[in-house]
Amino acid sequence: MDRKQKLRLIQLNLLVFGILIIIFTYSEKKTPDQSLISKETQEKIQKRAENKTNESDVFYNIEYSGLDLSGNRFVLKSKEASNSKQNQEMVNMKNVEAYFYFKDDTVLKILSDTGIYNNKTLDMNFKGNVTANYEKSVLFAEKAEYSNSQSFLSISDKVKINDTRGSMLADKLLFDIKKKTLNISSFEDGIIDTNVNLK
Repeated sequence: MDRKQKLRLIQLNLLVFGILIIIFTYSEKKTPDQSLISKETQEKIQKRAENKTNESDVFYNIEYSGLDLSGNRFVLKSKEASNSKQNQEMVNMKNVEAYFYFKDDTVLKILSDTGIYNNKTLDMNFKGNVTANYEKSVLFAEKAEYSNSQSFLSISDKVKINDTRGSMLADKLLFDIKKKTLNISSFEDGIIDTNVNLK
């Protein structure tokens, strides 16, 4: 056998060997539990696909501004905000700052951990470590709600006011923006704790 025939024989053997490897690799039948992706992973993928429809858009360092129905200007800021794709008008916020510029040139500043802003009605809810500054008064509470449609600001849950004239503890404050009136409520014993300086 000459050299050319030996090479052809080696090539033929390699070709046959390669074809056999391919046949054995792809003809092996897989049982149902030998699938490429485990059931656990398939379930996780399915849940993620379902949640994609409920995902929300996230924004950073946002600012809303406008005029309320009484003609007062407001600016609302948030470090992080999100809204769901199903309800675009409701914006959930973190680290919230709100400024209300009233017609009498006074400014109300509200800070809170979280908040919800309705960009259609312009209503706002503030929750967690609510702090409000108005002229020389500082207010602390857990919740505050600003209703543009009804022109009121409601502050509730552990309300405490510190002022140069004194301090006050109450359960709820309701400030009517149009009438410029303030209602103070106490739910438990009906007593409002105040400490007023009469100087």
